[in-house]
Amino acid sequence: MSPEDKAVILVESLPYIRKFRNETVVIKYGGNAMIDEELKQTVIEDVVLMKYVGMNPVIVHGGGPEINALMEKVGKKPSYVNGLRVTDEETMNLVEMVLLGKINSEIVGRINRMEVKATGLSGKDDNMLSCVMRDPKLGYVGKVKEVKTDLLTHLLRLDYIPVIAPIGIGERGESYNINADEAASRIALALNARKLVYITNVEGVMREMGNNESVISHMYVNEIEDYMADGTISGGMIPKVKYCRKAVMGGVERVHMINGNKPHALLLEIFTNDGIGTMLTR
Repeated sequence: MSPEDKAVILVESLPYIRKFRNETVVIKYGGNAMIDEELKQTVIEDVVLMKYVGMNPVIVHGGGPEINALMEKVGKKPSYVNGLRVTDEETMNLVEMVLLGKINSEIVGRINRMEVKATGLSGKDDNMLSCVMRDPKLGYVGKVKEVKTDLLTHLLRLDYIPVIAPIGIGERGESYNINADEAASRIALALNARKLVYITNVEGVMREMGNNESVISHMYVNEIEDYMADGTISGGMIPKVKYCRKAVMGGVERVHMINGNKPHALLLEIFTNDGIGTMLTR
């Protein structure tokens, strides 16, 4: 790439930097971008750059594969119902060990090493994510009842990047495992975020499964039912798109689903005219 080409890219990013300066952007960090070492670093670089140009990124992370690995290591077989992990008391302890003890602290450490302030949290801190049990058959799987934002807004004012593990708290102080897509959607709504970005393992919503050239780059919420009816949106994409719809209908201006297997996917989506993945708006 020539210096002139680089200059064109920088100039192209200026309107987006201006538009989203001082705005909150919630990023649901999941998929292979949490496993591959090179992709881990590019995601953090993207988030740090967003912070340096004046945005307020908030990270909500998953950790399913690493939870599965620890469960199998201790002799427990992961079990799912409708895509949600069956979580007994022992599994809940393992979930907290992985999400808070390993993944959360690693993300915070990577950001701190780039000389940006970040702090690790779970939904239990300051009763941020109050939950009720979603279904007794699932055990300690929570449905978010209320989001308290006092701690998050305080940290954002102090220039921190909050890194949130999707663990909620029940009425008796018990821990609940929360679907990270749900947690990100609810937090984005509560913070009046301008954008919500889901980092996934797929290009976005595709007209033909497996055909990356068939990605629907821009989708409106009133099209979702038709896409679900004809099978365009199916399987594990259905709950994700529903959480996206709730965020948009609640006031989040734009929700993006992007493929985290592409280096610097966040920058491509937020700072360029073409973008990548699927954008959902009203």
